[in-house]
Formats: sequence, C-alpha cells, structure tokens
Amino acid sequence: MTEEQVRDIVKKQRAYFRSGATLPVAGRLKALNKLKKWIQKEQGAIAEALRQDLGKSAFESYMCETGLVLSEIGFMRKNLRELAHDQPVPTPLVQFRAKSYQKPSPYGVALIMSPWNYPFLLTADPLVSAIAAGNTVVLKPSAYAPASSALLERMAAECFTGEQVAVVTGGRAENGFLLQQRFDRIFFTGSQSVGKEVMRQAARYLTPVLLELGGKSPCIVEKSADIKLAARRIVFGKFLNCGQTCVAPDYIYCDRAVKDALIEAMKVEIERQYGGRPLRNPDYGKIVNEKHFDRLNGLIDGRRVVCGGTAVRETLQIVPTIMDEVTFEDRVMWDEIFGPILPVLAYDSLDEALREIEDRPHPLALYIFTGKRAVARQVMERCSFGGGCVNDVVIHLATSEMGFGGFGESGMGAYHGKAGFDAFTHYKSIVDKKTWLDLPMRYQPYRGTYEKLIHLFLR
Repeated sequence: MTEEQVRDIVKKQRAYFRSGATLPVAGRLKALNKLKKWIQKEQGAIAEALRQDLGKSAFESYMCETGLVLSEIGFMRKNLRELAHDQPVPTPLVQFRAKSYQKPSPYGVALIMSPWNYPFLLTADPLVSAIAAGNTVVLKPSAYAPASSALLERMAAECFTGEQVAVVTGGRAENGFLLQQRFDRIFFTGSQSVGKEVMRQAARYLTPVLLELGGKSPCIVEKSADIKLAARRIVFGKFLNCGQTCVAPDYIYCDRAVKDALIEAMKVEIERQYGGRPLRNPDYGKIVNEKHFDRLNGLIDGRRVVCGGTAVRETLQIVPTIMDEVTFEDRVMWDEIFGPILPVLAYDSLDEALREIEDRPHPLALYIFTGKRAVARQVMERCSFGGGCVNDVVIHLATSEMGFGGFGESGMGAYHGKAGFDAFTHYKSIVDKKTWLDLPMRYQPYRGTYEKLIHLFLR
C-alpha cells in the first residue's frame, strides 16, 4: 500500500467520524453484534489462520484468542450504555447552582498496531474497545502472521465500512506511512524497541499512545510452594504458544532448597502435557519464522540444558527446554526470550531475590508461588510490575473485569473491559451552570464580606 492510499484512508475516516456517525450508542452496539456473529460463524477460518501462522490447535485458538474476544464483546454489550452515559460528579458549593458531570467522548481516528504472537486476539480485542468507545479504527496487523492478516482484512470488509474500520497490511514501509499520519489515539502492542519508535513518531502531533510491550517476567517459587502444582501451572503458561506469549514466565527464580525438586517436577509435567516426543504432538505449535527460530537457538546453552534443547528447522519447532544453573550474566537473561526456553535461577533468601528484581526493568508480569499469605503480600507490594498472579501464571489477562497493561519499560496504559473503553475515551469535564442565580462575590470590585465567604467556601 502506498503512502497516498494510507493518507486517503485516514482522511475518509476523519470525515466519517466528524459526521457524528459513530456517536450513537445503538450504532456501536449494532457494530459489536455484527462482529460477534461474524466471529462465531468464522471460528473454523480463524483457527485455520492461526494454525498456518503459528501451528496452534483449534482448542488453543479458541481458549486463548477467539473465546477471549467473544468474552470482551459480551462485556461491552452488557455494560456499554452505562459506560457511555454522562458520569455525574459532586459540584462544589461555591459553584451553586450548577450540575457537574464527565462526558465520555471518543478520541476520533484510532490506530491499532498488533503483533504476530496472538494475531487475532491482540487485534480484535482493542478493536472491540475502540468501537465501543465510538472511534473509527485503522488496523495494522503484523506481516509475520500473513494468514491472520488476510483473515482480519476480510473481517473488516465484511463487518464494517472502510470509513469505520480499515486494515492496512504490509511491513515496515506501511508502518512508516501510518506513523506519518495524524491519529487521535495510537494503540501499539509489540517490542520495546518498536514501541519507542511509535512514541517518537506520535510526539510529532502529541498523539496519546497506549503501549503494550513486554519484558523479562519473573516467576518466583518460594520454598513453601506446592511444587507439583507450581510445576504444572508454570509448564502450561511457559510453553503455551511455544513460549511466544508476552506474559509467559520468562525465567524461574527459585529458592535453592527446592530448585532441584521443581526442575524434576517440571520435567514430569512437560512429558505429561506434551508427551515424550513433543514435536510429534499435533497440539504443539511452532516458532513464527526462521529469524526468531535462529535467535532462540542461539540462546540455548547446551552446558546448562537439563531438559529438551533440540530443534527442527524444517518445521520451525523447538522442544520445551529447561536450563539450570543460569545467572543474570548469561545471554539468555539479556533480553525477553519469547520462546520455549525456561532458565532456572536460584536464590538463597527472598530479600535477595526481590532486590535483584527491583534493580531490573519493570516486567509486564510477575508470578509468585508460595504457601504463605505474608510472602505473597510482601512480593506483590514490594515489586513493580504490570500485573500478575499468586500461585498461577498468565490467567490475570483473561478477564474483562480488570485492566491489563504494562508499567515503565513494559508499557503504559491498560485495556480490557472498562479499562479498554477508557483507553479509547476522553472524559470531558463539564459544569452546567443555571442562569437564574448569579452570585456576585467573584466579580470586582472585591469586598471584605465576599472575601470571608470565599474563605468559607474554599477550605
């Protein structure tokens, strides 16, 4: 797509938004209903696109992508009228007689740039929020997931007009064209390096951005934890989508006293969940492309591998791999792994572990396995991170009742449910003043009696 074509899309969407066509709540609900019916009808096509791009099974596609989008649509359909209604707030006595309220208003033309690892979920989920809030939307899916991108393009064409929702496919050139345009809101999910570029380009027009990034999310296993349960849940969360999950446990930080037991339990769980030959498991996916396959292979240190470690280039698959005796200086700990490689580090005291985590960039997620409430409370209060779980992993993002987002280096802003509506909404603060009374105290010439009243009211 050329820059002129991109510019024309944004121009048409801005004209459509300014016409007021997206403002009626009934119209937003109608659009959400149409999207819901399309998704329900095309579940098979969605699963097939995800299988082609990432080797996902139909079960995992619905559990981790399609079903979550339908759940988000359900939340918005149930709550949209209340969310879009004027929000009354108390009026100070000094402003008597008046009514004060906040008016939810859409930003306007929104750009949603999504990644390849959950290409349907991470495009459609923010789209639901943007449509519910009354915006027009330009979608830019990742070129690394071509089958999903084609499906999303068809979805937009069959559910919306191009003035309301349009899809721009392509790679870096198209990304550059889009970031040259003036949007009213930019929602980006992806790497920290690209997120910085998005933010830099957005600064040209002072466009507000919401960044969903990543980071090295730690999973702390304290010595009082239920080791077998911890192993089962960690293996599920880490190797889901072959580790290509932004909130996957990036590494295990384990009390040295239970480290060996945890590793053995995780080995058992890998075989239980994926079989003795994971690469023959039809429900075990693949790495998205050769570039990432080679990067991940370069992180595997054979001297530290205690489980897995093998890979097949022809199918772009890497066996679930555990590495022991890892330190923070090892290459695998330099950047987010984003693959089926799980380093295990040991600590001698929890305070030591928390200090180490606090000294590092804020992660998108943090997990703690422990049998002690006081320990869980200490970790949750002391560490800075986007979101997380106690005695589980990744499931905190699978709800519309809580906002999901990063913190510091792992992102800014949140979405899901009300937080998603808020992400694409500007709240206008409005005072509606009555005309039948006009208190004279604010006008000059100022008088001593009025000064006393001002001090009485404003305290």
